[in-house]
Amino acid sequence: MNKFFTRFAGNIASFAGSPVAFVAALGAVLVWAMTGPLFGFSEVWQLVINTGTTIVTFLMIFLVQNSQNRDSAAMEAKLDELLRAVEQARADFIGIEHLTDGEIEKIRARLEKDTGPGNQKPPSQDAVGRLLSRR
Repeated sequence: MNKFFTRFAGNIASFAGSPVAFVAALGAVLVWAMTGPLFGFSEVWQLVINTGTTIVTFLMIFLVQNSQNRDSAAMEAKLDELLRAVEQARADFIGIEHLTDGEIEKIRARLEKDTGPGNQKPPSQDAVGRLLSRR
């Protein structure tokens, strides 16, 4: 069941982000809008689009969250492997995704502070500045 749901969720999430899905959704909304005069813009006519979009949104939240959780876990595993493989990397960082937001913020602030004496900002900001100046 897990394999089936994983494949199903991945395929649906992939399709939902495609141009074809956008055009199909846009087409459905346009058809609904054009039928408004035919149904006299009735409450039932309005209820159709409201109910449809609510159901689709509700189900998509679970499918997309499943795909995002899986992608995030895979990325964390890959980064953990890099931390193990790089000799100078600190293995203490493996598993920090299980810490609270406050604990992670303290680690981030400490890392920025430890970038070296006299550094006013982390090197990543210097790198971003260099990239932006190349335009």
